[in-house]
Amino acid sequence: MKSSRHFYDLLPLNNIVCRSKISDRDELLREMLQMLKRHHPELDLETAAREISAREEFFPTVIAPGLALPHARLPNLKVPLLGMVCTPAGVDFNSELGKVQITILLLTPADDPNLHLQILAELARVFSDTTMVDRVLECPGPAGVLELFDANHRDGKEFLTAGDVMTPPPALLHETDTLAEAIRCFATCKWPELVVLDDEGDARGVLALTDLLKYSLPEHLLWMDDLSPIDRFQPFADVLRTAGETRVADVMREDFMTVETSAPAIQVAKLFTVHQLRILVITDHGKYAGVVELKAFCAKLFWE
Repeated sequence: MKSSRHFYDLLPLNNIVCRSKISDRDELLREMLQMLKRHHPELDLETAAREISAREEFFPTVIAPGLALPHARLPNLKVPLLGMVCTPAGVDFNSELGKVQITILLLTPADDPNLHLQILAELARVFSDTTMVDRVLECPGPAGVLELFDANHRDGKEFLTAGDVMTPPPALLHETDTLAEAIRCFATCKWPELVVLDDEGDARGVLALTDLLKYSLPEHLLWMDDLSPIDRFQPFADVLRTAGETRVADVMREDFMTVETSAPAIQVAKLFTVHQLRILVITDHGKYAGVVELKAFCAKLFWE
């Protein structure tokens, strides 16, 4: 998808429904697939429905309050297909974010991850405006929806960037946090590695679970083949005893790698491969912006 082409260029007027009264999620998705097939008879409905359903089991469809984005990659699809249905009364997608009023269905060729991710990234940018759902619902018809998208688009990019694939982590550490606070943070989040910030919000280091293990085990023990004389995990007990006084700054690694949000996303893949990273810190003009985590990145590339 080149910079002169946007996701709404792939959304024909007859694939937009502005006033649907459907209230059941499964019925809505069936109707949307039928709508796409009417204009693209070659679409394999059974395969599309199966792939959408399979994805639903692992990844959330509701990406923002009022907005659902079911999507799938299909092996025999030649061009991307896009459809949108507005349901003002809302449809229950079993989401903590509440009922969905706008559903955008995206089907893309399975062998074109760049196109798939660029469309998703542009949709995410447009709907990052929290008023967009209400503004779309106020449109009198399909033409008005396309006009709204065109008036609010941001300049497209010829390639996917690191910023498009990054995620703000749910937990962060600060240099002045104690090791005890870091341990609690690891225990309550899914991340095996966390970014450490200073008082200005800049990334100063990273702390991984493996760093905790390494800090707990004296170096001479790492050279021993038989650790059976070490009683009751004594090195770890010693660390826990002083965890409330030890600062994260004393344990973190300062030699971490960063890349700017504007860097090509394929550069992220290269860094993961060459340096065997678990997370990559992303900066925006030198300021901390977020991270790309290895598994999440691979999910976006290969199966999400």
